[in-house]
Amino acid sequence: MTASHFRGLAASGIIAFVPYIRPIIHDGHPTLRKVAKKVNLEELDDPLFQQLIDDMFVTMYDAPGIGLAAPQINVSKRIFVVDLQDDEKHGPYVVINPKFTVTEGEVESIEGCLSVPGMIGDLGRYERVVCVGVDRNGKRIELEGTGLFGRCMQHEMDHLNGVLYVDKAKNIRPALTEEEREALPDVEAASA
Repeated sequence: MTASHFRGLAASGIIAFVPYIRPIIHDGHPTLRKVAKKVNLEELDDPLFQQLIDDMFVTMYDAPGIGLAAPQINVSKRIFVVDLQDDEKHGPYVVINPKFTVTEGEVESIEGCLSVPGMIGDLGRYERVVCVGVDRNGKRIELEGTGLFGRCMQHEMDHLNGVLYVDKAKNIRPALTEEEREALPDVEAASA
């Protein structure tokens, strides 16, 4: 099976794709609390860097989740992947060296995280964000996000800055009710 059979993964030419699901680290691991290092764009030509991106997508889908930042798999680099899996408008995307150029409004929602499994909390986020960075080929990308897509990008950006949602959330609790368990897959699904 080649990489072209998986959403978001690089199409492989001669080399067969070998998916590698990486372990997701949990709260308490020091990598989650460090500011991730900027990616040198020369790294984009390295097959191992491209494999890292593919591994991030496969790991995110396996979790299952809709976003994953490199620090969550113990790689301190400024990369995140996101795919709401609802349509082409919301992924799959990889964003390298992301930054927000617009942050507007405020919205409160329930969030969970793959690195804090089974827990949820109430958290305020920007209502609209514009995120710029580069894709896996070094091409500049600009993503506008509102709703779940916008919250997901903010969540992943926090990971790149050494911040977990539990640092900002209130009423952190186990996902016990059916409604709360259904909220887990909405932002970085975790098993309840």
